[in-house]
Amino acid sequence: MSDNMPVIVCEDLVKTYAQGPQEVEVLRGVNLSVAAGEQIAIVGSSGSGKTTLLNMLGGLDLPTSGTVKVAGKDLAQVSETERGLLRNRYLGFVYQFHHLLGEFTALENVAMPLLIAGMNKADSDSRSSAMLERVGLAARTSHKPAELSGGERQRVAIARALVTEPQCVLLDEPTGNLDRRTALEVQAQMAELNASLGISFIIVTHDEQLAESMQRKLELRDGILHE
Repeated sequence: MSDNMPVIVCEDLVKTYAQGPQEVEVLRGVNLSVAAGEQIAIVGSSGSGKTTLLNMLGGLDLPTSGTVKVAGKDLAQVSETERGLLRNRYLGFVYQFHHLLGEFTALENVAMPLLIAGMNKADSDSRSSAMLERVGLAARTSHKPAELSGGERQRVAIARALVTEPQCVLLDEPTGNLDRRTALEVQAQMAELNASLGISFIIVTHDEQLAESMQRKLELRDGILHE
């Protein structure tokens, strides 16, 4: 993929859901192009479809019409297997609830996507350890999620999203469960990783301070993105 090619492009994205006999149009023609290294916040009222949009951009859900292209490939036109490969290679995901596996250590949680991608254990451990160090958790690698604070768990989730060296990380309310001080720490961490690794971030958030710190802030209103 060339450097000047957008990481994600979506055109005329429409998503409708059947609610009983009615069709509810959640997205009504969303257009978005995400450049390499760009930081974008998507805001909007609850129920406006922000998470639906994020799931479309990540290929976790498919549009009713319109296209989402990751690395130039239309996600709706490839097989489920290839979609999974594109996600694993180009995208990282972070959710409001960290979704870490409780029985595994921080290191094992971070290494999971690499092992799934077929990397050997020694290399995956080495890369995961380096990524945990980057997010300030070098001393926590052997701790399980229950032994970590909320902010630490979220940083493990961010390390896991970044360890495959994706081109874009999609974050759904990443600071939603954190107190203000911890949220600011996580925000500073993301800014540092964006600057040092050149990874794009698309963040769905209600956190006004986080949204304002991004390069672009878009509002999803009536199913359409407004700059």
